[in-house]
Amino acid sequence: QVQYVESGGGMVQPGGSLRLSCSASGFTVSNYAMTWYRQAPGQEREIVAVMSRAGDNVVYHDAVKGRFIMSRDSAINTVYLQMNNLKPEATARYYCKAEWPKSDLRGTIWGPGTQVTVSS
Repeated sequence: QVQYVESGGGMVQPGGSLRLSCSASGFTVSNYAMTWYRQAPGQEREIVAVMSRAGDNVVYHDAVKGRFIMSRDSAINTVYLQMNNLKPEATARYYCKAEWPKSDLRGTIWGPGTQVTVSS
């Protein structure tokens, strides 16, 4: 059964850093493209970063380019999001998910997410 457990969120001051982790089970992260999403209160969920299946390419949201780094550790089936120089607009709940084929119902599964709050 597919599961995601996101962790590492918290409250940080502007300019600070956090490292989010996403431990996946029920599938192998290196077999799929993986995405970090975030959702702020009252807003639509948006893509933050997408890593290719091969792990050799990551596409970032324009708002986080140069400050966020997505990586993975295939040995422990975990993906990460290193967030540096955080800004208040990064405040949101963060989720990770594999990119399943559209017809695959496993694409409807989400983890609980981890809350990031950037505030002085």
